[in-house]
Amino acid sequence: MIDRRRFLKTLAGLTTGILLSSKSASGQEDKPSSDRLGTLLPMRKFGKTGINVTMLGVGGWHIGEMQEKEAQKTIETALEGGIRFFDSAESYQKGGSEKRLGKLLIPKYRDDIFLMTKTTATDAKNARKHLEESLKRLKTDSVDLWQVHAVRNPEDVDARILNGVFDVMVEAKKSGKTRFIGFTGHTSPSAHLRVLEKSDIFDACQLPINVADISYQSFIEGVVPTLVERNIGVIGMKSLANGGFFGGTRHGKHGPNPRVVPNRISITEAIRFVWAFPVSTLVTGPDNAAQLKEKIDIAKAFSGMTEDERNKLVEKVADMAGTTVEFYKA
Repeated sequence: MIDRRRFLKTLAGLTTGILLSSKSASGQEDKPSSDRLGTLLPMRKFGKTGINVTMLGVGGWHIGEMQEKEAQKTIETALEGGIRFFDSAESYQKGGSEKRLGKLLIPKYRDDIFLMTKTTATDAKNARKHLEESLKRLKTDSVDLWQVHAVRNPEDVDARILNGVFDVMVEAKKSGKTRFIGFTGHTSPSAHLRVLEKSDIFDACQLPINVADISYQSFIEGVVPTLVERNIGVIGMKSLANGGFFGGTRHGKHGPNPRVVPNRISITEAIRFVWAFPVSTLVTGPDNAAQLKEKIDIAKAFSGMTEDERNKLVEKVADMAGTTVEFYKA
């Protein structure tokens, strides 16, 4: 426990490296950044890309699950609340999420947002096919970030490399169809570590970061330090364990298992814990606009988390850690 506390303190200390200064040269507090749509949420540096992203992003799977009217309301709530980071993937609703963003978001706001999508392809032919189909559904010529989606284990990573998927990622970046490339996964840190062992092409990585993760098969402990060392942008996800904190055992659903929230910690504590680490942005999956507004308010109020707070939260849920809560892990 002492070693873990020391590790968390060290990692949290690295967060200052991605935060943007809140004071001007004169020492006065700067006003929040804004664009043509209004005031932005606080921005964080995005690895070696040279750009900054809003500390909160919108999960595309959830947008695809909503009725269209609620999806439109959620997108507008995101934009009004200062979010400019939007996530999707070709596999979400068999392209339905991308189609929805292509209809409701892209036509009016493409130049205002950071747009990310992903491919589950396991060979070069399908990777190229997925990218072209994604761009068509999204109604755009290019995305800001295209990611190898859901690497499962070292063998899966090796197969995708052998079958040319990583080559297609580089090809897509060179062609301008994507500004940046990355990879994602939620099954095992060993998959991420194999990517980092075998390749140095990626600008970003998306992975689970939550208060239970640190106590079982930890992405925070096993992967994040290497990402920071290599200046790869860290995209957090599953801050509430994909519904696992609400007793769920299926993607994005609540369920009958013991609940981390609210039995042990609050939603606010769970989300603040993530931002206490060097995470460029947290992709959140709201069920509706009201849930997104709650998380926007948490982001606006965030001013850090003390070492004591972090440690107490970890200890509160340590006995619940494992595949019951994080059911998506190996």
